This record gives sequence, C-alpha cells and structure tokens, in this order.
Amino acid sequence: MITIKNAGQIEKMRKAGALLYEVLQGLRREICPGVTTRHLDHCAESMIRAAGGKPSFKGYNGFPFSICASVDEQVVHGFATGEKLRQGQLLSVDCGVILDGWQSDSAFSVVVGGGDAQKQKLVDATEKCFWLAADQARAGKHLGDIAYAVQSYAESLGYGVIRDLCGHGIGANMHEDPSVPNFGHPGRGVRLQAGMTLAIEPMISMGGWKVYVEDNDWTYVTRDKSPCSHYEHTVLITDSEPEVLSYPGMTVREALG
Repeated sequence: MITIKNAGQIEKMRKAGALLYEVLQGLRREICPGVTTRHLDHCAESMIRAAGGKPSFKGYNGFPFSICASVDEQVVHGFATGEKLRQGQLLSVDCGVILDGWQSDSAFSVVVGGGDAQKQKLVDATEKCFWLAADQARAGKHLGDIAYAVQSYAESLGYGVIRDLCGHGIGANMHEDPSVPNFGHPGRGVRLQAGMTLAIEPMISMGGWKVYVEDNDWTYVTRDKSPCSHYEHTVLITDSEPEVLSYPGMTVREALG
C-alpha cells in the first residue's frame, strides 16, 4: 500500500534526509586511495549515532554493515572490507538513516582519486539520470515517466540500465510501495500524488544490464564485469517542483542547469 505523508511526517523525513546528507558529505571527504571501506562504514555509523540516529541498513534482513560499499563491477549491496581502495576504482556508497522513526536513503559514486575519464563519464551520466528522473517526480505524472527518463538518457549514451533492481517508496520503513524501476514507458504505472516519498536510484552499467549475486547472498555484480555507477536520493512529490529530501537546498532546476 502506498502511504501519503502528512506535513509532520514530511518534516521528520526532511530532518532524516539532512542528517544523511551530512553523513555522505563526510564520507566523500574520507575517500582516497589507501582508505578501506571498513573505515568508511565505521565513520558512517559513528556520525549517524552521534546525531541521535540509527543506521537503516545494519541488521536489516541480516545485512552486517551501515553502508553498502560496491566497487567497480559490484552494482549494489557490496560489503565493507579491510581492503585498501586503489586509484581509479569506481566506488558506490549507499547509506540509510532512521531519525525519530523516519527513514532516508541516498547513494553516490566516485572515482577514487580520479584518473579514469571513462568511469567519470559514467558517474556523471548516472547523476544526470537521477535529476532527469526527479524532474518527472511531480503530482499527476506516472512512475513510467520516471523510469523512461532514466532509461532513455542512459541508453542514448550506450550504457546499460540495470533491470533486476529498482528504487522504492520510503517512509517509516526503508522499503515501501511502490517499486520505482529505471526502465519503462512514459504515462504508465502508478499516478504520482503529492505526499508520496520515493527513493529514486539509477544503477547504470558501462556494459550490459544483466547481473548475478555473489556467494555472500547480498552483492550484485554485472555479468560482463563492466563497471557500474549508482546515484540515489529520497524525493518528495509535491504539487509543484519535487523536493529532494536527502539533498537540502538543491533543486531539480539548479541541478539540470
């Protein structure tokens, strides 16, 4: 069932999103060659708990970490490890917080230390996929409009859109209805209403879209081993411009220039 949030609930999600934004900005500053994703996981949990929140992911269906740290061909749900990051690796960090009973979910990708132009183009394209999708996240539009915005832009650049994974509704629970796919047809699917909150998350591959799950039963990997980028925010549907709850102050208009 899709839940429509009231003003008080939205304000709590806004505060959760603001906390998550600060956490991820802190992690961005930590990422460099030689750092471990286990260190990033520790930093994230420490920042979340210091602010009075809880990590959404840790313990969720048995997941053992506060962040998902996915490297290169890993799409999502990568485990934090003690292995040092290397220059030019593509790292995706996904994190969620619970604050006062309400959730926020966000992810970003970065080329560690820079130095790989093709991976950086993929990262930039994935971010633009999100903002194009967010621009469709308006009352009266449909989920298919969001999906088509991601698919049409990514595929126009020759990239693969991961189809086995999708975004989701979010609120008091991390995963709520509806599912938010990254491929589809405009004008189809659930009609969007003001007060809906969605985690929109393009997952875009430099190669094909097919994936498999590693032996840890969590981590998704591209079958062709091509690098994958992931970008996500929690978005509020309104009667006018969507509000990106996990990126305070940023508007779709500004992001798209």
